[in-house]
Amino acid sequence: MSSRRIELLDAARGFCIILMILHHMAFDLVNLLNAPRWLFYSPLIITLQYIFAGAFILISGISSRFSRSNVRRGGKVIAAALVITLVTWFFGYTVKFGILHFLGFSMVFYGLSSGLWDKIKGAAAPLLYSSLIFVSAYVLNLMNPVKIDWLWFLGLYTRDFYSADYFPVFPWIFVFLLGTWLGGLIKEGKMPSWFYTVKPPVLPQIGRKSLIIYMVHQPVLLAILMSLKWLLHI
Repeated sequence: MSSRRIELLDAARGFCIILMILHHMAFDLVNLLNAPRWLFYSPLIITLQYIFAGAFILISGISSRFSRSNVRRGGKVIAAALVITLVTWFFGYTVKFGILHFLGFSMVFYGLSSGLWDKIKGAAAPLLYSSLIFVSAYVLNLMNPVKIDWLWFLGLYTRDFYSADYFPVFPWIFVFLLGTWLGGLIKEGKMPSWFYTVKPPVLPQIGRKSLIIYMVHQPVLLAILMSLKWLLHI
């Protein structure tokens, strides 16, 4: 297949980034401008958050099959995640292990162990990863909360643990690995021909700048909403 970028994947990533920005804007509206709490905390919104975040993680796993160096790519994402942690700590709602932390970890992890995971072929891979998503989520639900306070990155947290954005290694690593399996099929040209040739408008450009957009969107939103709060005396 062609070595050109697959515009549809960039578009899907761009769409997920837009949804994440809207979700974070809802958080800011509720906490800064006293908007109705259902805008962010309702079961429907929480469910949708996990659906589009899961799609973003899946796409990142797919992209890992096309990366020249997942370790280097993951290192850059981890550095960006640490900046997010520092900034959110300053504003009082620390992100300890959010989606960027998780993605950076997953890229490095896959980069170091891809030889093992890529050996799982055929229907065995999606069956294994899909099963482990639900099994690990169920086990974590039974075990939490725990008394050890440094296992939160794995998905085991104490009663007083807090992270404004939280995507631990388990069960999300299996969503990422499911994406690497799907990425293998895509890279081998096994998808329909239109998958490789369709060119959606605007969204691919957003998807290609997803890390930069993710880094700057919250400060921009905060600046706008804080200005509105001051102007409207809310």
